[in-house]
Amino acid sequence: MMGDRDYRTIIQSALRSIGKELEIDIDSKDIQTIHLQEVVQCLRRSYYDRIDPEEIERRGFNELLTGLLRKLEYGSEPKIFEIDDIKLKGQVDMLVDDSILLFRSASTELENPLANDVLYLNACLWIYGKDDGIIVYITADKKETTFSLTRNKKMFEEVVRRVRVLNDLLKEEKTPILEPSTECSECQYYERCFMKRRHSKQISLAEMMGMGKKD
Repeated sequence: MMGDRDYRTIIQSALRSIGKELEIDIDSKDIQTIHLQEVVQCLRRSYYDRIDPEEIERRGFNELLTGLLRKLEYGSEPKIFEIDDIKLKGQVDMLVDDSILLFRSASTELENPLANDVLYLNACLWIYGKDDGIIVYITADKKETTFSLTRNKKMFEEVVRRVRVLNDLLKEEKTPILEPSTECSECQYYERCFMKRRHSKQISLAEMMGMGKKD
């Protein structure tokens, strides 16, 4: 807090506004069009995003990296892959020659790419008709880690299966099963799936031992 202005609130409001502008455009009522991002992440999270959404808290500009890149002139146009009467919609961050590039933020340098990013990139290779792609992770201190991928049919078949599952659940208005992962703790729907979060107050060792200041 500086002076009478709450700059923390101002910054959070700015991040929310930018985040909304850069979000993937998903029509929650059009259940016959499923976006790729919805099926590579937790299906329950995607289901709640459509039927009873809660705003996600954004903590920094690094989280907006992918959305910003899509808005630049190097960003590609979305493409549709037909699965019977369902449309799978995907969009990559950048197309360079015959290669697809995805850019993701990371808190530290990674030894392996994240599973949902691999699924996303592989599906994009099939949607865009390309053979090779690259995931680039960038940390807040500008360190880069790069992973390459050649498209895999079995992996794409799993994405197609999840598209059909999400479509069926939306039609039937049934909540998807739990898919526990390391991302759950940061999910805005955590309390719907598990217990309520505990918001404990930090106290010093002296206070714990009854040695705090007395009036």
